[in-house]
Amino acid sequence: MPIHRVNLPELPDVDHFRNLDWIEAGNSAVLALGRDYGAGLTVPLHSHTRTQLWWARQGVVLVRTAHGRWLVPPGHALLIPAGVEHSTEMISDVRMHSIYFTPSLLRAERPMVMEITPLAGTLVDALVSVESETMSERREQLIMDLLLEEIALLHERPLGLPFPREQKLALLCRQFLEAPSATANIDQWADRLGLSRRTFTRMFRNETGVSFVTWRQQACIFASLPRLADGEPITNVALDAGYENVAAFTTMFRRMLGSAPSHYLKMYQGR
Repeated sequence: MPIHRVNLPELPDVDHFRNLDWIEAGNSAVLALGRDYGAGLTVPLHSHTRTQLWWARQGVVLVRTAHGRWLVPPGHALLIPAGVEHSTEMISDVRMHSIYFTPSLLRAERPMVMEITPLAGTLVDALVSVESETMSERREQLIMDLLLEEIALLHERPLGLPFPREQKLALLCRQFLEAPSATANIDQWADRLGLSRRTFTRMFRNETGVSFVTWRQQACIFASLPRLADGEPITNVALDAGYENVAAFTTMFRRMLGSAPSHYLKMYQGR
């Protein structure tokens, strides 16, 4: 099963949809891509006929769909199902390594952020590398088979933030991401929408699939990652997010991502 690979910097950035046409035109079952993006670059709404493993080898990426936002920090990848429309924004300079699979090889039911293991990262690097052009077909097949096995074992991380469709509630959610606060409460949001606490609570869960408190916790951590990646002091980020102290922020961060902010950054900034 030959793998088609290319480094997309050779293609023109001014016409992203021409690049998309190039991706879709590939006949190979697997397509491996490597590309660097500058901070602030946005990729307009589009979709693929393939399942995409979008690995932020370096940098932080924000991916938007109609139903949510997914933050992809260093050391993580977003699995994007075939046919799902999405746009992306580069929060920082980004080095992207992506593998596109035909749905018959890898199917995804929903977007999900997964922590990339050292083994998975090494396998993706091997497929994207230009030197891989000389790789034997057998070795290529073995690497791909192992990568598919490893993807099935990757841990999902709660870096997807569901967004409501109801416009007024969606506006409150967007405003919250611009100025997150761990002390925001249900009554404040219910009052702004002119709803009772009970009605608001029911509507929020129906729209997002999670409770307001869970969404608020996820959103605060979600909003903090780009700032941490930019090197801002953990204390400043924690206090700006409404936490009383760094310890409270660290506890929530550890609960969601499995490590303290300082350890997390040391682990992934060098990848």
